[in-house]
Amino acid sequence: MIKSVEIVKKDIKNMYLSVNPDCSVILKAPINTPDSFIESFLKKKESWIEKQVTHFKSMGTVTAEKRYVSGESFKYLGKNYRLKVHKSTEERVSLYRGYIHLYVADKEDLDKKKQLIENWYTTKSKEKLFEIFIENYSKVTNNIPKFAVRKMKKRWGSCNSEKNKIILNEKLIEKPKYCIEYVVFHELAHLKHPNHSRGFYNYLTYLMPDWEFRRERLNEVN
Repeated sequence: MIKSVEIVKKDIKNMYLSVNPDCSVILKAPINTPDSFIESFLKKKESWIEKQVTHFKSMGTVTAEKRYVSGESFKYLGKNYRLKVHKSTEERVSLYRGYIHLYVADKEDLDKKKQLIENWYTTKSKEKLFEIFIENYSKVTNNIPKFAVRKMKKRWGSCNSEKNKIILNEKLIEKPKYCIEYVVFHELAHLKHPNHSRGFYNYLTYLMPDWEFRRERLNEVN
């Protein structure tokens, strides 16, 4: 059963249901939507919501419940890669020929292996998310926004329109590029509409007509 859903009624045309990385559930609905309709809608979506919550509970860190041994699966840009652990005096991580290769002095040192993998994800997220951001920001503005990548518990991204700054969640590095592009455009659209008004969604649709499909793929269980 769904324990709690934050219901927000506002001046929008459609209903939008989302499960955030912190497992909070938010339903945004048009102002005049009857409570009975909302209750029925949530009942139909109950199974989907529970899947999202289960997924986010399992992704508390990039390496939740991992043992960092050869054969384990790690997600990167929407694809699953098997891990290969190598004993080496030069400790590093690389992606090569369909595998994530972990080189470590002591193959039994769980903390070191975890640290190496997490550092690799952090480095890759800053590189790749910035790359996707650079590819797309000019479609919204000629004034390049400030950009940062952070660990975020509640959001995939954020935008401070007053400071002209956009922040993306480091965890996006696990998602397909087209999902990352959705978050980038969502935050870029806030530079023009610093809210979730009808104007915001109209503008987002203009920029990315299939944004709803991308958002669903972003939040689905992998």
